Amino acid sequence: MITLRNLTLRRGVKVVLEQANLTLNPGEKVGLVGHNGAGKSSLFALLTGKLQPDAGDCEVPQRWRLAEVVQTMPETSEGATDYVLQGDTRLMQAQAMLDAAEAADDGHAMAEAHHELAEAGVFDSRARAQALLMGLGFKLEQLDAAVNSFSGGWRMRLQLARALMCPADLMLLDEPTNHLDLDALVWLEAWLQRYEGTMIVISHDREFLDAITKVTVHLDEAQLTRYTGNYTAFEEMRAVRLEQAAAAYGKQQERIAHLQKFIDRFKAKASKARQAQSRVKALERMERLAPVLTASDFTFEFREPMSLPNPMLAFDEVAFGYRGEGGATTIVRGFSRSVLAGQRIGILGANGQGKSTLVKTVARVLPALGGRITEGKGLAIGYFAQQELDVLRQDEGPLAHMVRLAREAGSLGQDTREQALRDFLGTFRFAGDMVHQAVGSLSGGEKARLVLAMIVWQRPNLLLLDEPTNHLDLQTREALSLALNEYEGTVMLVSHDRALLREVCDEFWLVAGGSVKPFDGDLDDYQQWLLEQSREAARAAKAARSTDAAKAGRASNEPNPAPKAPPPSPAPPGANQRTDRRQAAAERQKRSDEARPLKAELARLEQRMAETTALRDRLMASIARPDMPPAERAEQGRRLKQAGEELEAIESRWLELGARLEALAGE
Repeated sequence: MITLRNLTLRRGVKVVLEQANLTLNPGEKVGLVGHNGAGKSSLFALLTGKLQPDAGDCEVPQRWRLAEVVQTMPETSEGATDYVLQGDTRLMQAQAMLDAAEAADDGHAMAEAHHELAEAGVFDSRARAQALLMGLGFKLEQLDAAVNSFSGGWRMRLQLARALMCPADLMLLDEPTNHLDLDALVWLEAWLQRYEGTMIVISHDREFLDAITKVTVHLDEAQLTRYTGNYTAFEEMRAVRLEQAAAAYGKQQERIAHLQKFIDRFKAKASKARQAQSRVKALERMERLAPVLTASDFTFEFREPMSLPNPMLAFDEVAFGYRGEGGATTIVRGFSRSVLAGQRIGILGANGQGKSTLVKTVARVLPALGGRITEGKGLAIGYFAQQELDVLRQDEGPLAHMVRLAREAGSLGQDTREQALRDFLGTFRFAGDMVHQAVGSLSGGEKARLVLAMIVWQRPNLLLLDEPTNHLDLQTREALSLALNEYEGTVMLVSHDRALLREVCDEFWLVAGGSVKPFDGDLDDYQQWLLEQSREAARAAKAARSTDAAKAGRASNEPNPAPKAPPPSPAPPGANQRTDRRQAAAERQKRSDEARPLKAELARLEQRMAETTALRDRLMASIARPDMPPAERAEQGRRLKQAGEELEAIESRWLELGARLEALAGE
């Protein structure tokens, strides 16, 4: 188990933990929550050994294998699958053992290395890595693409896949959903629900936490408080605790006031001196309760738009895409629809289907590749892009950004004076000298708040929000949800935050298959639709593999196949049904004749597969014996390798025959 006892941790002058205590049991799935800057990532660094406590004890079982998502961007030309495979530390250690043994020509060590490789699952490791990649949204043709050919968001998915590949006893996930779309997020939830080790996850997605955690640890005021239950249960229990603490504090203050009043009234009277003195001692002995202090709620609101054109936008056979060196690439075509004042539209679809391209085209960042977009008179767009944080000027402070924004807008009103801009930034928690702090030194959440402040100040009537919550904590997400619900303009929202989508949007558009269509349903219906699409894709892939295997099998067994006869001409109306039945029976007999030798070979392969598997298991058990002579162990290692290779060949032929039989049965 993980145990923290009377632990104090400092980062510079800041106290992250002070005399904190916590116990986590093996197999528990824990959500670590707290406001931005509370020290959640520092606690992760403590658990991984990158930080040492200033006082107290931090105990993590030494034999536990640990996995975490590395936050640095990978730069390598190796293939995606190979990169993810390296996350399996046990497999990599076994492979390193084998390489060293072969270099030293040490037969005993080679045998042990082969045993370790088999135990680490070397035979299906590549398939497991590719299953992770495809679950996280990678396409079949991307599985062996170079890592540095992917964009930043996709490389972070590779880091996540690499962490999931590790057979870990303890998994630490710091905001694992930030670069995922809703499709991959649903898959990740299901994967983590099956994970059997201990897991601690930092996330600001309440539905994600509710789905995968059973314990919540709250980091607040340098203390760790454990709650049994997911995030929703934590909120309910903490509200009760705060209410009870506030009531206890209030009663104590009344008691203190009563005692002090008696003391002040009678301390000068000789007849009451003893009673007054006893009350003074009672006050001194009393263990004072601290007032209930909670993080101040962050709220903001979108200012009333200057105008509300209706319709806001009209699309007429519009094509969305982008232009590159090789010409134009169309992603969505033939879109015709109007956007009305006050609509709340959630845009759904997998990565790469065109959600961001649609939003960028509406935002005038990309030109339409065809059709016509008609804008309502007075349309004012507020655009929050996924890359918006990157275009902030890193060496300037929030106030400098606001002053420049006011100048570019050509505004000379009262709200453009420096003090007015300072007051405005204060409503977004940029107070005092923080208005001059360089943006490059701000946290991701602070940068996102600055972008929101700049959008609010412009008073748009159409909000285009592309993943606005990636760097926002739970309190700021809730504030954004409340502000959007009070907003009088139109909202078009792309987000993987299901709570935000549920609370804000009252209709959805689905971007898929080169088109944009209204989605008739809610998010639960969409998740069901995703599941059905995944099943259909799996069936199609299986059918394609079966067809390819059948073709390969026919090609190998018939090196010079006779040309196919042309299909028979359709039977004339009124043809004899008995003839049709005879033809159908003949076809069935022909397929049966073709399948008979295949079934016989399949049965032989299954017997060989069972025998080879049993041999492999015996060899693995034999190698594990400590009293085996080195020469015999080396020989057993070579036989184990041969058995593994033979088993792989048998399984390949077995799959091929199975595919051919399936094809015959479906004809």
